[in-house]
Amino acid sequence: MLLLVVGPSGAGKDTLLEAARRQLAGDPGVRFARRDITRSREAGGEQHNPVDIETFSRRRAAGAYALHWEAHGLGYGIPADIEADLVAGRVVIASVSRAVIEQAARQFRVRVLEITAPPELLAQRLAARGREGAADIAGRLARRITLPASVDVVTIINAGTPEQGAARLLAELSRAMAAAAPG
Repeated sequence: MLLLVVGPSGAGKDTLLEAARRQLAGDPGVRFARRDITRSREAGGEQHNPVDIETFSRRRAAGAYALHWEAHGLGYGIPADIEADLVAGRVVIASVSRAVIEQAARQFRVRVLEITAPPELLAQRLAARGREGAADIAGRLARRITLPASVDVVTIINAGTPEQGAARLLAELSRAMAAAAPG
């Protein structure tokens, strides 16, 4: 099963995913997909594979990505080798744009874990990371994407401590992994 982690910027996806990654380290049945992003490593955010635009375009054209998209002036790609993990029965966890959920659902068995937070908390978190100005933050907060009704979606409200959010995420990951298990 491919677990798609989605949600607005500032919801704490990266923080919660890193906590889950540490908790599940060494579990051979789970893979956290590391994204290629056309952003430098120094720009912050989650651990990713920084690539330049030319490399990203070349990899995309060569079919190196199972899923890819562009958002906020950046290119993102989930490596195509996740398909081998899925065939082998592993659960693959990937942070993706909400805009690629339908494409992913056509290609794979998916479950969506939506991580979100109240708008005022999102605004505070976005301002604190210092990557965007007030106008960009307002634009991100105004963006509304309806999740497809055809996919299984679990929503996690990440409004407490990182530990509380991570515990909720791990509980949902455990449920999803149990659902993905054969038999």
